[in-house]
Amino acid sequence: MKIRRRSSLVRFFAGAQHPVDTASPEYCFMKAVCDGDTEQVLSLFRDKKLFGNKKSAVDTPYGRFEGLSGIREFSQGFLTRFNAVSAFMVPAVQTIANGRAVLEFDVNFEVDKEIEQVPMILVGDLRTKQTLDEVRIYCHHTYVPGLQAYRRPIFKSAYLEMGDPDLLTGAVREYYAGLHHVPAVDVERILKCISPSCKFGGYAPSDGERDNDGTEDLRAFYESAATYIPRCVAMRYETITDNGKTCVLEWVHVISQAGQAERDRIAISGIAAYERGEDGLLCGIRICDYAGYEQTIDWNQLDITKDEAQRINYVDTFPSGCGCKNQEELI
Repeated sequence: MKIRRRSSLVRFFAGAQHPVDTASPEYCFMKAVCDGDTEQVLSLFRDKKLFGNKKSAVDTPYGRFEGLSGIREFSQGFLTRFNAVSAFMVPAVQTIANGRAVLEFDVNFEVDKEIEQVPMILVGDLRTKQTLDEVRIYCHHTYVPGLQAYRRPIFKSAYLEMGDPDLLTGAVREYYAGLHHVPAVDVERILKCISPSCKFGGYAPSDGERDNDGTEDLRAFYESAATYIPRCVAMRYETITDNGKTCVLEWVHVISQAGQAERDRIAISGIAAYERGEDGLLCGIRICDYAGYEQTIDWNQLDITKDEAQRINYVDTFPSGCGCKNQEELI
């Protein structure tokens, strides 16, 4: 069957270096969703989470589905949401740690007798080794018919400042300290923690149409970022799943007045996976968010106004480096 639009995720990252446990509940969940086996999907959850008297949930780019009735609705509507008649999953990378299981994968949707490859990343909060309390699915909004470039923050930030680098380790910590925790982006510091053979990308639609030959164009990317980070936007990670090889961060933006006025930025949820090579440098950087698409949003299609969305995680300005610690120690 002809591939209408291809993904680079499996092509770049799948292989023996990334073994996948097919008995893991997040894998079983996504396979059952693609197979249309709703009863298998429901068997992985209980109506309420183990703690907190809250409903179990599946959170997607197009809505949050709570409790067994909501999860049933999600499962039964999955193919329809993508205008597909069938689907199958191809895994790329699995990261299990810290009570979570993360799966990066392509879904091959059959649409109009052609294959639409959609790269996705899924975070499963484990209830037990075999069951789930919550699943959060991320993919680029342009893959989902009719979806706007806005995803309401999933997590409520405890502080409106950048994440603490000391929660991270090794090259991932160095990368974030260079990108967010100095008065301006330190491009040289960032590039020193990235392998020359690093594969960058995997989730943006444009990634599927190119080959990835290392870091030649990364300098220009981070030099561009230096024009607005951290002055306009901060990244506050809300979950960390790190198995020593791959570190997956779910995060939400914090936006300054300059970020709104100059770049029309808005606080949204996103996710990124950072993979360390044998030398300790980053050999894979995979980011999934809608940054840069804010001006395409049709707010009439959403259940939140632009004014309301702009008030979420808003600050007037960021101090140099931001955060409670002495930022000079991070330079």
